[in-house]
This record gives sequence, C-alpha cells and structure tokens, in this order.
Amino acid sequence: MPLATMASASSSRYPSLLVALLCAIAAVSSAAAGPGNSRGGSVGRGPISTNGKNYTEVCDPARFAALGLDMSGFRYCDASLPYADRVRDLVGRLTLEEKVRNLGDQAEGAPRVGLPPYKWWGEALHGVSDVGPGGTWFGDVVPGATSFPLVINSAAAFNESLWRAIGGAVSTEIRAMYNLGHAELTYWSPNINVVRDPRWGRASETPGEDPFVIGRYAVSFVRGMQDVDRPYAGGDPFSRPIKVSSCCKHFAAYDVDAWFKADRLTFDSQVQERDMIETFERPFEMCIREGDASCVMCSYNRINGIPACADHRLLSETVRDQWQLHGYIVSDCDSVRVMVRDAKWLNYTGVEATAAAMKAGLDLDCGMFWEGSRDFFTTYGLDAVRQGKLKEADVDNALSKVYVTLMRLGFFDGMPEYESLGVKDVCSKKHKELAADAARQGMVLLKNDAGRLPLDPKKIKSLALVGLLEHINATDVMLGDYRGKPCGVVTPYDAIRKMVNATYVHACDNGACDAAKGVGRAAMSAQTVDATIVIAGLNMSVERESNDREDLLLPWNQTGWINAVAEAYPYSIILVIMSAGGVDVSFAQNNPKIGSIVWAGYPGEEGGTAIADVVFGKHNPGGRLPLTWFKNEYVNQIPMTSMALRPDAAHGYPGRTYKFYGGPAVLYPFGHGLSYTNFSYASGTTGASITVLVSAWEHCKELTYKPGVTPPACPAVNVASHRCDESVSFNLTVANTGRVDGDHVVAVYTAPPPEVDDAPLKQLVAFRRVFVPSGAAVDVPFTLNVCKEFGIVEETAYTVVPSGVSTVLVGDGALSMSFPVKIELAV
Repeated sequence: MPLATMASASSSRYPSLLVALLCAIAAVSSAAAGPGNSRGGSVGRGPISTNGKNYTEVCDPARFAALGLDMSGFRYCDASLPYADRVRDLVGRLTLEEKVRNLGDQAEGAPRVGLPPYKWWGEALHGVSDVGPGGTWFGDVVPGATSFPLVINSAAAFNESLWRAIGGAVSTEIRAMYNLGHAELTYWSPNINVVRDPRWGRASETPGEDPFVIGRYAVSFVRGMQDVDRPYAGGDPFSRPIKVSSCCKHFAAYDVDAWFKADRLTFDSQVQERDMIETFERPFEMCIREGDASCVMCSYNRINGIPACADHRLLSETVRDQWQLHGYIVSDCDSVRVMVRDAKWLNYTGVEATAAAMKAGLDLDCGMFWEGSRDFFTTYGLDAVRQGKLKEADVDNALSKVYVTLMRLGFFDGMPEYESLGVKDVCSKKHKELAADAARQGMVLLKNDAGRLPLDPKKIKSLALVGLLEHINATDVMLGDYRGKPCGVVTPYDAIRKMVNATYVHACDNGACDAAKGVGRAAMSAQTVDATIVIAGLNMSVERESNDREDLLLPWNQTGWINAVAEAYPYSIILVIMSAGGVDVSFAQNNPKIGSIVWAGYPGEEGGTAIADVVFGKHNPGGRLPLTWFKNEYVNQIPMTSMALRPDAAHGYPGRTYKFYGGPAVLYPFGHGLSYTNFSYASGTTGASITVLVSAWEHCKELTYKPGVTPPACPAVNVASHRCDESVSFNLTVANTGRVDGDHVVAVYTAPPPEVDDAPLKQLVAFRRVFVPSGAAVDVPFTLNVCKEFGIVEETAYTVVPSGVSTVLVGDGALSMSFPVKIELAV
C-alpha cells in the first residue's frame, strides 16, 4: 500500500541526549487504557454513526427511526432470511449511482435505504494499526493496542499455536475497539508473499522464504482472526460467522518494490507456470482452502504482461472457482489507477480499466491515495455501465460479495459473543504477556562460541551497551512497519538495566558510527565492565515498503564500531542484530572476540524484555531462521528482477531460497538456530516402502530426468487425478541431553529421487515446536501424505508423485537424521 499513507513512514529522529529519549520512552510506556466499557465510543466517530449517535449494528430499529425509516419495511434486515436473499434485497434497492458509490474502500452507503457508510481499509499485520484513511483510530479511551513482533519474528518461532493465538488476540482487540467506535471489522492482513530475494524491503511483513511455512502461518493467523466458536446454519460457508474479516495479500508474484529502475507500479513479473504453482500461489491456496480467508488482495504488478488485478484467470478461475474463496477480492490501493497511469496497460482509459478489473473478478477498489479524491470504481463505474463496457449485473455481483461478508461479521445484526468486549480487552495483561512470549520464541541464537551466553546476572555487576541509540532505546525500531500505537514499549536498555543496574550506554548519534572519538570512547569503556553487548542492525529507512536494499551489509559503518569494541574488550562481546532480512555479518561470525550473535528481528513492544531474557538465560532460545542469510556476494550473482527460482546456468544465476540455491556456502542456512542445551534424535524407522496403485482411469506422467537416466515404465502419477490415500508414518524421539530446559523445532523435509532433474534439493513438509525438559525426552509422531509431502511440480506444471526412492530428512545442520522411502507406482 502507498507508503505516503502510513503513520510509520517518517524516519526516526535521534535526540541529542540519552535522557531526553528515556523520558520520551517513559511517557509512551505509562500510557494505559481508560476505565469503562461503553459500546457507544466517541460521538460521531462510528462504527455506525447516525445523527450524532453510534450504533454497533445496521439493523437497529432505533437507528432506522432516527433516519425517519421503518426497519420492518426492509427485508435485508430480516434476520430469519438467508444472507443471499437479504443482500439481494439490499442491492436491489440501490440506484446505479448508489451502487458505484459503494464500490470503493470508503463506501458512501445509501441513507435513503438505511445503509450507512463503511470504511473497508484496516491493517492488523502484527497488531491493530491505524494505517489507512481513518477506519481504525486511537485516542480517548483507546490510546493504543498490543504491538506484537513483526511477522518475520513470529515465523521464526515455527509455532502454529502461537500464530493462531496472536490472530485471536488481535481480533479480540479489534472487536473491542469496534464496540467503542474506534475500528471497523475488515482488515487487510496478513501479507503472505514469499521472500524470494534477500533484498526485498518488505521481508519484515512476511513469514519468510518457504511457501509451506508461509501457508501454515496464513492458515493459523486467519483462523485466529476469523473463527467464531459456534455452528452456522446449513453448513453454507457463505453464512459462516466470522469474528473479523482477514485478507491474504498480495496476490501474486509480488516481491519487487523499488530496486534501481524497477518499481512495483510498473514491474512485469515474468514467471513460469511451475514457479507460480510451486512457490507464488501455494501460500494463497492454503490461506483460502484451509484458512477459509474471507478476502484476497491483488497486487500492483503485472504477471506475464497482465495486471494482477485484471487477470480473469487468476482472480475468477483460480481464486474464486478453483480454490473456492468465500469472500471478496480487493485491489491493493490504487492498483486500478496504476494500470492506466503507470503501466499504461493496453493504453486503457479509466473507464476501460475499471470494466476490465471488475469483469476479471475484482469486487472492491482501494483508491484515493495517489491523486484525486475518489477511487477508480467510484469515479468510472457509472460511465463503464452507461457506455456498455460493463453490465450492471457485474456491479451487483461485486456488491453482493462485500455485503455478504459484512453480514457474516454481524455488521447488520450484531454478534452477541463480542458485545461485552471493551477497554479492558485492549492492551490486556494477557495480550502483553503473549507479545513478550512471541518475541522470546522468535529470537534466534546464531552463534555461541564456548557458551558465551547466557550471562549470569549474579556475576555481571557492570555492563556496556554499545551501538545505535535508536536500537538500544528502540521505542520505534522494534515496532517496524504497519504498526499502531503500542500499549507501552520495553526497550533493550529498560530490560537489561533491570538485570544489571550499572549499565552504561555508548551510542552512535544519527548513524555517525564512523566518528573516531565515539568509537574510542566506546572501546575504552568496554575495558572496564564485566560484559559488553552491541546492539546493531537495520531500520525502516533501510528496509521497508517502497524501498528494497542494494546490499546485505550493515549500514553507517557499524562494522567498524563492532570490531573496534570487540578488539578492546578483554573477553568476547555479544552482538544483537535487529533486522528483517538477512545481514552479512561474516566479520562477526569469524571473529573469536565476538562470542555470541543473537538475531532479534523487529520484536514488537516487548522486544526489550525478550532480548534481556535470552541474554541472561531466563529464556532458552529456540527460534529458527525463516529465510536464508546470504553473504553479500549474492547481490552480484543475480538481479532482483529475475523471478526464476531454479539456477540458471546460461546467466550464471545460482538459484533462490534453500530449495534451489546451488551457489557458494551461505552465511546461515534456512532453519539455522542454536540453543543453550543439546538435543538428540532417535527413531525406530529406518526406511519405508509404499505401493501406489495407478487405476485404469489414471495415466502415468512423464518426468524430467538427469542425462543418462533410463525412465521407468511409469515415471510419475498426477496428484490431481489420484485419490492420495497413501501415507508414511514415523515416530521421532527428541531427547534433551543438556542441563537446561528448552524448546526445539523439529523440521521434516522430503527430497525427490536423485535421478530426477530440476527438482527441489529438499522441501519442508512438516514442523513441530516441542518443549523438552533437561534430561527428558518426548515422542513426536509424524504422518506424511504421499501426494502432499512427496509430490513435486514438474516442468509441465503438473504436481506429480515420482517413482523411485525419495528421502525423508529430519532436522537441520549437525542434528539431523534421514531414511529412504521407496515409492513404487503399480499400473
């Protein structure tokens, strides 16, 4: 979405004096929600404001009476009727002019028939946000909301129950704010694009580089946002009540924002069908099929020449018909205008672009942010119908989708389960503790030579904090993009000082880490304390929406600072990195004077608590990297604009993500993460053999083999035509052989037969985060469906199960085991 609309867009300012910043932090931290639980909210601010009074449901007889209307005369308010019949009545009452005025994100309603305005745009990426045109806002009784870690941090936890809990907490705060007149009920989150390239500026918003992990995150978060614990009549999915509408974005193949001359408004993603199915579409399919998301957002870019928001095959055939979306499709903000103004697609006019997008399947246009005062659908929809380029029935169909969604949310009739929610449910102690736990679970220990961590607070009497001032006192950096106003912020300085009272700060100001005087002062202080922690990294001026990175290095000469401090300190120092994307810290990994490296990401309002808990051993880190950390040479090996995932020998491209990268050794692989304890694996399974019966009505599929390989009689079976009943089960025993309790992430991969060409090196198919007490062991069972977990996408774009010996690989790095699985296709 346009960065200019974001509350977080302005760059951070560093105060000249540390005390000034600490005072500001204290002011933020002391903010607390006021008393009371009034459902009326502030006069005139919504959610449904009529004649100066607020209501929480459209079909309130008193509200209709205030409009001079008798509600009994409007069948769309008859709750005994099916939603489809009610919406048909509502849309049928509207004039064409009224209809088009409700096709934009700031729908104008129709007071004549009792329909109020509605602001569709809400953001809840990692907490309730006030980004957007005022549908969600903070003030008076709701000064803030819980700010959870950025998505890339939560993904590092590899914990589906955590992801669902975060979605549930966020939706509870939204419903409470809705009752108070501070929020609507439709939120365009989560962002589930794949981090295909480490330079992408929006890596913080996503669950990483693996489409399966991203899909599981989407399913968990969306279920947490939407699910209501009660049955719905008839089992009709379009009648299933939802707590808050969640929207998976940005569909599809969107991951270039602004890289040299390439920008998201004009970029044409040249994507092979195999990559679309295998990588770019998979998280969205999981989000819709398994998460039952009520919304999908299409992206700015073109895909093989066609704008995503005007692609009938993607929107109508794939999302709505094939995947069975039970909801609406919305454009990324100004995407339709971008077709005309930026991409100049087919030299279409505004009328033609509006007609093309709606006929392709777009239901709602988010607009008004690049130019003008109205979105494209509202501006050109009327002319599109009158000029014969669009049927009024197409407009009716789009409105039906959006109003059924609002009915499912209780916007028209209320939802009793949530009517009691109010101030007490925003920034609650439970939610703050969840934010802290999420931040702790997402911390990744990258290096820990000679057990440098954890520090013992009983032995550490004095400590130096060195690095960027905005990271040491991270009231802003830890919150990242698409954030709202936090309940309160616990900075690294706040939390560490509680552990060690004699904590001294030596920080760069305004990024001037190359000042010799500052480096010298920090190095000298390091010689006089018991421990030194350097907090460094990136911020939203380096990686964010509309800003891709050009390299993978630490900016502002932080490397020089870190090396100088490490050299001066008599013992090894500890380095904490705040970033979303990977950073080439080879210098630190290879320096024995830097004993430990912790990746903290952008850990949200409780980030300081989590950092201190990990550093001082109150929490044993169990997070794993959700994306590969490449060395900086990678940026010279492949341009961001190359969309292919597999290596390209003709151009010398090494490939992308852990699934396909074939270049020199990376800095830290996908799934890397250390612990303060040791784990071991044991399993009684040494191999498996599965016979897949290919029935008479099925056909064997061809498979691409390496040169010199003779294909079997039946190389592969098509997953789409097979019943897929076969499975492989095994049990893994995870033992904690160390002296510290800890969480451990068990990752399960499959690798196709080695003779198959151009296939993934391996692919993640399952994961579990388990807690194992010191000296104990837990059993972790897995059942792998042959079609889902052993299937690969062939170059023809068929998903097939290959004949031959595949491999199950369990674990990452030194802690791993594997066993073969022979799959025989019997014709």
